[in-house]
Amino acid sequence: MTIVQWIIFFLVIQAIHGLGTWKLYVKAGRQAWEAFIPVYNAVVLMKIINRPWWWTILLFVPIVNLIMFPVVWVETVRSFGRHSKADTWLTILTLGLYIYYVNYTLDVSYVEDRSLTPRTEAGEWVSSILFAVVAATIVHTYFIQPFTIPTASLEKTLLVGDFLFVSKLHYGARTPKTTVSFPMVHDTIPVAGVKSYTNWPQLPYFRLPGFEKIERNDIVVFNWPVDTVPYFRYRGKETFKKPIDKKSNYVKRTVGVPGDSLKIVDGKIYIDNEPLQLPDRAKPQYSYVVQGKGKGFSLQNLYKTYDITDPIGWYNQAEKQYYFTSLSEEALDRFKNHPNVASVERIIDSAGNAEVSTFPNTNKTDWNRDNFGPIYIPEAGKTVEINRETLPFYKRIIETYEGEEMHLENKITTKGTQVLLNGSPIDSYTFKQNYYFMMGDNRHNSEDSRYWGYVPENHVVGKPVFVWMSWDANGEGFSNKIRWERLFTTVGGDGKPVSYFYHFLIVLVLIFGINFFWKKNKNKEK
Repeated sequence: MTIVQWIIFFLVIQAIHGLGTWKLYVKAGRQAWEAFIPVYNAVVLMKIINRPWWWTILLFVPIVNLIMFPVVWVETVRSFGRHSKADTWLTILTLGLYIYYVNYTLDVSYVEDRSLTPRTEAGEWVSSILFAVVAATIVHTYFIQPFTIPTASLEKTLLVGDFLFVSKLHYGARTPKTTVSFPMVHDTIPVAGVKSYTNWPQLPYFRLPGFEKIERNDIVVFNWPVDTVPYFRYRGKETFKKPIDKKSNYVKRTVGVPGDSLKIVDGKIYIDNEPLQLPDRAKPQYSYVVQGKGKGFSLQNLYKTYDITDPIGWYNQAEKQYYFTSLSEEALDRFKNHPNVASVERIIDSAGNAEVSTFPNTNKTDWNRDNFGPIYIPEAGKTVEINRETLPFYKRIIETYEGEEMHLENKITTKGTQVLLNGSPIDSYTFKQNYYFMMGDNRHNSEDSRYWGYVPENHVVGKPVFVWMSWDANGEGFSNKIRWERLFTTVGGDGKPVSYFYHFLIVLVLIFGINFFWKKNKNKEK
């Protein structure tokens, strides 16, 4: 929906509210016209139902308002003496339209000093759970979101089984595009395994101000731009159009920022012809063929000694040859000196050896995962030349990222050597938002921008800041499955990660201690 359509929709809702409640406003000692004034009518209604004015704000927060509207509807009928279970269920099941029945057909009186305490223990539980969900949804949407690392693309910086806190504040919280969704889940309802949202109505894209910009080498969580499956666990061939904020969450390292010229030469990244300087904690990993010798060449021993996390390939018994995809340069230096290692050869896709799956997926480049580019990273406000040769790099940007998802009717076609936008010839295009190039540190085991291209700014979710839990599924025994040294470590920074687990435990004990003595003193005063 466009902004104009949303304004019309909003005014229609206000009219529905006014027509359904104006008599109740009068019975509560207010004026009938107050039921029709947008926003003001909600503030007045909060006074009528004896609730705080700031509830009005919650009515305009996407997803949260899905919880608040039924609460306010029920509170409204109860303020006029309708307390029965039948009244409550009729109000909820009719999406608030039961209020029309109360407003026009029942002779009700306003209960000015209505008790706000739930009448039953069940009602008290429901009230507590609802507002706990509201608070958690606000935190989840606008402040901090939990996230799990599912793949090894960022080993050794982030490990499979790491549980992260992702900050929405660093780059600015993105308001939900999807307005009707199950709270605090992504695209799938747990256990049920079904879609958690509706595709309509959709809000326009908007991001609150952040306190920093995405910089080169930042690890970023974003919505996978090319996601076309109904929900995350679906693995069929059917395609499906998903809203931006419901596309699958990915986490990668930003290797190219807007305005950069990026290329990869023999696996090394260059920005504007200068080698990319990675931070201390980044440990790029590559593929190697290892030739063994002697009797001490044990696969399991090598995994543990050299921290090889994701080995795949083959083992030739006669030649004692292995293929590893996840060996860092740091581990490689030690690995070469192993007495049972005869030789180590790094596997590199040579220049000119075309890999058809690499971006822009046209079969017209000779790029591959190790030799790629150069490619320009689009920057908002900058203009590029558009012709038949450059079009594959920017067509998806123009039609999708800056087209339908930004409510622009963009359609690219070609006629001979001409490129047409919505039927009109173009020879250049000016970008409306920034784009990024994201890659995994595990170079040969990462599905990233080398294969599906740019990450639009409106797909950015947030910045991982903390590992609060780390679970090693391959560990033996419960204690060994927890990576204790990674608990409460920061994601960014230089040097070896430092755990703040004991600091957290001390703070937790202090909080419980203060709360215990506060309650004890309060009981004594009574």
